[in-house]
Amino acid sequence: MKIVGGLFDQAIRFGLVGFANTALTLIVIFAFQTLTPVGPYWANVIGYGVGLLSSFLLNSRWTFGVARWELNRAAKFLVAFAIAYGANLLVLHGLLTIAATPSLLAQLIAMPAYTVVSFLLCRIFVFDGAEALDE
Repeated sequence: MKIVGGLFDQAIRFGLVGFANTALTLIVIFAFQTLTPVGPYWANVIGYGVGLLSSFLLNSRWTFGVARWELNRAAKFLVAFAIAYGANLLVLHGLLTIAATPSLLAQLIAMPAYTVVSFLLCRIFVFDGAEALDE
């Protein structure tokens, strides 16, 4: 894999994409929940779907410098998402049940588990070996 700016640069880009996707996801959820009759659950599904697609596209091109889109890479991205989300839930569960951490604080503490696992899986599993963009 061609390293676009090195590990630190990739981590910063990954974080910026994450912030942008969080904002985009919230905007889509709020828009669908307030402007359409779909309700909160479908608004959430639609919002997260848009966020995942945006995350995949932005991270593949900008963060990891992948030259072209491939279906198998998108499937790997979904697997990485599921594993990272599982890590988040595992940390959250431990904080809630073992450490008796208040729920909102537990959510905040568990979020970095998702971010770190997602970044590492994207770097070594999803986008590793991808044809890189020329810089």
